[in-house]
Amino acid sequence: MLLACVAAVLFGTTHNAAAQARWTATKANEWYAQQPWLVGANYIPSDAINQFEMFQATTWNPAINDRELGLAESVGMNTARVFLQDQLWQQDPEGFKKRLDEFLTIAEKHHIRPILVLFDSCWDPNPKLGPQHPPIPGVHNSGWVQSPGIPELTDPAYEPKLEAYVKAIVGAFANDKRILAWDVWNEPDNPASQYKQPDTKVARVNYYLPKVFAWARSVHPTQPLTSGPWVGDWHGAKESETVKIQLAESDIITFHNYGWPEEFEARIKELQPLGRPILCTEYMARGAGSTFDGNLPVAKKYNVAAINWGLVAGKTQTYFPWDSWQKPYVLSQPTVWFHEVFKNDGTPYRQREADILREQTGRGK
Repeated sequence: MLLACVAAVLFGTTHNAAAQARWTATKANEWYAQQPWLVGANYIPSDAINQFEMFQATTWNPAINDRELGLAESVGMNTARVFLQDQLWQQDPEGFKKRLDEFLTIAEKHHIRPILVLFDSCWDPNPKLGPQHPPIPGVHNSGWVQSPGIPELTDPAYEPKLEAYVKAIVGAFANDKRILAWDVWNEPDNPASQYKQPDTKVARVNYYLPKVFAWARSVHPTQPLTSGPWVGDWHGAKESETVKIQLAESDIITFHNYGWPEEFEARIKELQPLGRPILCTEYMARGAGSTFDGNLPVAKKYNVAAINWGLVAGKTQTYFPWDSWQKPYVLSQPTVWFHEVFKNDGTPYRQREADILREQTGRGK
């Protein structure tokens, strides 16, 4: 009896440790081999300025999600990257999970399996629940918010709430085949320089990032975990501490690149020695040289997933370029849209791009 109990304890310990470990490269590649070529968009509905308006009860709009994910499906997209916000769960745990479940049902209807983003270091560092301010005229992404906000990130007493959020959300959907993957932290070391923030921000993020991976793994998700580098060196001694954590912890490798096709290809080659699936979770900024015409064929050549920023023009106003923060496009529209695939009425911004998406994916209608 004693031996049986000891064996049971040892087996349980080993089993739990294995379940919480990072995926091996073999497992990650086997998972990726089962996926179709993944093409999609970072999705926020056109009537939402940020994560709050997408999922808060007062502004949750399943009808517009249904219409716009239908547009994504029509050009051959089969994934989307969707941002959550920790305060949504703190405010209304069951309601938030219910709305997220409803969103996943809508996505499944359109054969789209999203990547869900748990945390984000970009833009406004002081997120507040409730009604959000209207878009700033002529300015790119003027209402996007970080998660956690700086007050929560820098307060050690808030850590149990962040841990509870990760475990509750990942745990609730850990076996849900409608979800493709979990992106645990978007651009964690992004300085969001448009806003005043403490010098300790990156250090606090680096403290939390391994913990977030561990919290997510502790609830045994069947989907892979990731966090992707976006600037700097991604190999060798020049890697930042943040990038080192991201590449060491991620089951699958994700990255962002808004450069010309040559730069895009170079970044892919920089990551290939890691021997894991590679997914580009942000690209396509026309004015910066990143386009469907130039970059999508490169992604296909290397079997790299391609998820562009933006789907339908709306309150995020990301069809304005980044420099709109310095010179808002109030009196004139940009010569070329920066992001987005569709106009607000559902017609493509550029028909040739819609055709390219269908041609490259062999999907859509």
